[in-house]
Amino acid sequence: MKDDPAMKIQDYWVFGEYGGVNPSIEDASTFTFLSAEKMQELFEHEVEGCFLYSRHLNPTVHYLAQSMALLEGTEYTQITASGMAAISCAILQICSSGDEIISSRTIYGGTYALLKNYLPKFDINTTFVNILDLDAVKSKITPKTKIIYTESISNPLLEVANIPELSKIAKENNLTLIVDNTFSPMILQPHKLGADIVVHSLTKFINGASDCVGGAICATHDFVTSLKDVHNGSAMLLGPTMDSIRAAGILKNLRTLHIRMKQHSHNAMFIATKLKELGFRVFYPGLEIHQQHELMKRLMNREYGFGGMVTFDCKTPEKANELMLKMQENKVGYFAVSLGFYKTLFSAPGLSTSSEIPPEEQQQIGLSPGLVRMSVGIDNDIEITWERMLKSIKEVGLA
Repeated sequence: MKDDPAMKIQDYWVFGEYGGVNPSIEDASTFTFLSAEKMQELFEHEVEGCFLYSRHLNPTVHYLAQSMALLEGTEYTQITASGMAAISCAILQICSSGDEIISSRTIYGGTYALLKNYLPKFDINTTFVNILDLDAVKSKITPKTKIIYTESISNPLLEVANIPELSKIAKENNLTLIVDNTFSPMILQPHKLGADIVVHSLTKFINGASDCVGGAICATHDFVTSLKDVHNGSAMLLGPTMDSIRAAGILKNLRTLHIRMKQHSHNAMFIATKLKELGFRVFYPGLEIHQQHELMKRLMNREYGFGGMVTFDCKTPEKANELMLKMQENKVGYFAVSLGFYKTLFSAPGLSTSSEIPPEEQQQIGLSPGLVRMSVGIDNDIEITWERMLKSIKEVGLA
């Protein structure tokens, strides 16, 4: 870390590193010092193994940060209180007034609203492009551009970004490539594919329990340290601090992520295939009809499958809502936003998680008002789930 740049984060992990099999929860907001010099040193720069104040760093949150860095193959991680905090802090650490961002046009609605509506108040402006069109990305770069922003698998259309090619474009133009990997932890590792910064909503698959909100910024040690800087660090000064008890809970759940992702993917592939056979327009990177299916196969860690998200088109919002309520009634899952829960969750993104995108722009990017986005759960017998889903589909007249 800071005291020995040659060491990697893996070097700090040894058998029995916690003493107990779980780390102790450091339930403290502030920490004591035995010398004035050491306190002054911490105010000036981070010192490995020393803690000042939990808005800066907490030992339990630090353990979670180390684990996320290991997961994404980065040097270090900043943990935040939400995924949106992670995205906001990463961008604001890089951009100043007058700077520009190039972003994928198919992204989470909250991110879209941040880029389109909020950041222009600080004269930080965004150009939205079809991120799959690399020439379009290149054509929008100006001397003011600082960031290329994308999701590894987009929300909700499940487009797969060509991260290696976007990385080349970013490096050729001295830009920072930020990739949101919320939909595909373990399946894709954007940093190893060329991303400079990887952000996550820990709320979703990483935690997997739908009981808390959190975020992460995985990057170089220098960038994460800059986020904590007491003078101009966005994470330090905006204060999106995670509670130590929540961090401990997420860390425990993270240990089963590999098993959960395999089951999410297995079940989602089954559901996507069945929906396709019924004649639905289905978005799922595991299907050969998906436009980035071959790209996904080249980029992914195949043992974890193609992910737990499936989107399909019911053509009208009325039919989509009718089906989702019927699926909840028939115990397929829950009519709710978010994703990564052990139970299947479903919502209509055009009316919920993507509602910040104006209807005319939804139409341009192919976001039908009748789309249903499913986060397929880790059900032990997915055939039973499908029987209930098929029953629901028939009851609302979609089959």
